[in-house]
Amino acid sequence: MNRTENLAGAQAGQFRTTNWSVVLLSAQSQLPGSQSALADLCRLYWYPLYAFVRRRGYGTQDAEDLTQSFFLSLLERKSLRKANPEKGKFRSFLLASLKNYLIDTFDRAKSVKRGGHIEFVGLDLESGEERYLGEAAGGALNAESAFDARWAMTLLTYVMDRLREEYVGQGKVAMFNTLQPFLDPANSKELPSYEEVAEKLQTSLGGAKTLIHRFRKRHSEILREEVSRTVSDPETVDEEIHALCEALIASDRLI
Repeated sequence: MNRTENLAGAQAGQFRTTNWSVVLLSAQSQLPGSQSALADLCRLYWYPLYAFVRRRGYGTQDAEDLTQSFFLSLLERKSLRKANPEKGKFRSFLLASLKNYLIDTFDRAKSVKRGGHIEFVGLDLESGEERYLGEAAGGALNAESAFDARWAMTLLTYVMDRLREEYVGQGKVAMFNTLQPFLDPANSKELPSYEEVAEKLQTSLGGAKTLIHRFRKRHSEILREEVSRTVSDPETVDEEIHALCEALIASDRLI
C-alpha cells in the first residue's frame, strides 16, 4: 500500500466519525473518503425517506426513483456548499432537502431518472416496499412524525448490527445472543435472570453482571457515536437521543 492509499484510508476513517455537515461540505471538494462517508449516512436514512415519499402519494416505482435520484442530487447540486451547520440535525436537513426536491420535480413530465447514469449509493428498494406495506402506512402518525419514528428504529437497528459485528468478530456469538435481551428498548420480553446468564456463559454471578454492564455500556457508546454523526454540535447529542426515545414511543403507532 502506497502513501496515497494510506492517506485515503486515514481520511476515510476520519470521516467515519465526523458529523454530517463536515461530510457534506467535504464531499463537494472530493476529498478521499468523503463520498463513502456520505453514502454510509444515506444508507442509514434511505428507508425513512422512501417511506416519506410513499406517504406523499407517490407510487412504488416513482418513490424508488425519487429516493435514488435525491441522493444523487446531494452530490450534484452546488447548493450543498451553502449547507448551514446551525440547522443541526442531519435528518432535519435531509427531510427539508427532500421536500424541496419533490417540489422541484413536481412539474416535470418525467421528473426522475430511470436507470440513471450514476449510482451514488446502492439501495435495497424492493425490501423497502415490503417493509412499508407491512407498517400499515404509518398508522395515526403524519408523514413527518412517521419519518422520525422510522429514523429511530433504523438507527437503533444499525447500532445493534454494529454491536453484533464486534462480538462476532471476537468469537462471542453466544455471548451476544445471551445478552441481547438486556437491550430491548420496549422491555417486550422477560429478561433472563443473572443466574441464567451465568450458567449459559459459564461464569460467576458477579461475572455475569459485569458482562451485562459492559454490553450495555458498549451499546451506549456506539449509539452516542452514531448520533453524534447526525448533529452538527456535539453538545446536542443528549438532546437528540431524547428525541430518539420520543420517536420510539411514537413508533408504537407506526405498526
